[in-house]
Amino acid sequence: MAGFGKWLAGGLGWAFGGPIGAIVGFALGSLFETSSQTTTTERTTATTESDFKLSLLILIACIMKADGRIQKAELTVVKKFLVANFGEEGALEALQILKNILEQDINEQQVAMQIGRHMNYSAKLQLLHFLMDVAIADGAIHTAEEAMLTRIANAFEITKPDLDSLKAPYFKNSDPNWAYTALEITPTATNDELKKAYRRMAMKYHPDKVQELGEDVKKSATEKFRTINEAYEVIKKERGMV
Repeated sequence: MAGFGKWLAGGLGWAFGGPIGAIVGFALGSLFETSSQTTTTERTTATTESDFKLSLLILIACIMKADGRIQKAELTVVKKFLVANFGEEGALEALQILKNILEQDINEQQVAMQIGRHMNYSAKLQLLHFLMDVAIADGAIHTAEEAMLTRIANAFEITKPDLDSLKAPYFKNSDPNWAYTALEITPTATNDELKKAYRRMAMKYHPDKVQELGEDVKKSATEKFRTINEAYEVIKKERGMV
């Protein structure tokens, strides 16, 4: 276990069982052999840092396999993402696990449903945020990747406005109304409605909502929080609001 310290530091809760447990068990080999003989059901504890991170790796694999093939360039992109979010050491550990996960057949629906049952809404939003970062890292979200993201979001029971809000910042250069979509309002919203929407979204994406998932995840959540602030400032500037 010491070889995967950064990815198993929080201990496994509900991810120990079910389809995620089977995938991770294969990926980590003998690490789970003894425990798997005595534990056959999913735990129902709160989401740990390790639950979140291992779920992320499995879903990254789903995104990479979305078009039916895995290219070397994709691994390079994913490595950059992992280094940026989890540091060099964490990225190295993650890539070792990910390469083994990629060798397996993964039913993303089963995996996403397991996550959906056990992970709170804020954590699922952050998980989708990470996946979008991976999908867009090569400059565009391709059709197969977008379809995969939508299926995962549906399994998570993420609302369409929330999904659109997550996507909006990635289209700043092509969608003049991206800031409104990010705040889940339309350009016809009044200034009072704008202020209310900003407060609601700022609360929804506050980094403290995912603090139990570790500093790396909280740091990334801070970026989404800043995007909400940016969207608000863009609209205020357009409207000449103080």
